[in-house]
Amino acid sequence: MFASSAALAQATFPVRPVHIFVPYAAGGGVDILARTLGDAVSKQWGQSVVVENRPGAGGVVASQALTTSAPDGYTLMVVASGHATNPFLYPKLPYDTFKDFTPISILASSPNILVVRADSPFKTLSDVITQAKAKPGSLSYGQSGNGTSTHLAGELLKKLAGFDMSAIPYKGGAPAINDLLGGQIPMSFNNAPEALGQLQAGTLRALAVTTSKRSPFLPNVPAMSETVPGYDTEVWWGLLGPAGMRPDLVAKISREFVAALNTDPVKEKLAKFGASPIGSTPQELDAKIHADYDKWGPIIKAAGMTAE
Repeated sequence: MFASSAALAQATFPVRPVHIFVPYAAGGGVDILARTLGDAVSKQWGQSVVVENRPGAGGVVASQALTTSAPDGYTLMVVASGHATNPFLYPKLPYDTFKDFTPISILASSPNILVVRADSPFKTLSDVITQAKAKPGSLSYGQSGNGTSTHLAGELLKKLAGFDMSAIPYKGGAPAINDLLGGQIPMSFNNAPEALGQLQAGTLRALAVTTSKRSPFLPNVPAMSETVPGYDTEVWWGLLGPAGMRPDLVAKISREFVAALNTDPVKEKLAKFGASPIGSTPQELDAKIHADYDKWGPIIKAAGMTAE
């Protein structure tokens, strides 16, 4: 009786709106991706997908809220790669990064971009490095929260290029861009989805992308590694649920998000924002989180990064 009831429940899921937490401010890369996929999946399901922005503490606020949600598939969260590094920044996390969540799928990936205002005196990455070395401590950069991929991108640049600059944390990439445009900071590392619109409008200029090779979305923008050998990092986004979700429900949600990622409208929307769809298995997302934890932990400790 229980088995047949469970099968029926999965066959009809969802029967009410599904909520997706976004751990950053509206307008950022995670938010754009969540809303794009939410629209696509809601059409498949015939149910509303409600995106809730819950910024704060580098994703900890939203993550903690997810852990207290029922494992029924009606509350999910889109996370950025910083989810894997929060244990090093918040030693007293109110949850276990590995035990308290259910991985569902790697959704997409994108380079980060080092951007300046269009009227900035910095024309190239070399210009930045030259000033940073000539006037130590004179530069700062915006990033979307301590330990996020944009913060790590800046710290990796400092380490490999051998200079120092201050990291200014924001509650998401969009607020960082606002301050950059307003002249409060001289540069910012941002996810491509956050920056492409301003780059296309001509209000920002890209100095470099953070992947080892140039991005197909910005073929005329140098890769960071062209100036700083060995430099390579990106941001990825994944879909999580709370711990304890049944495997058949996880598989169903994963399949349907992957199907949404493979539709032409979603591919076209993501391409406009510089994101490449992936759509992985739950096991691949689990492995990715563990791999980033192992990769970035030593760098975070060496840099002395702490949560804001």
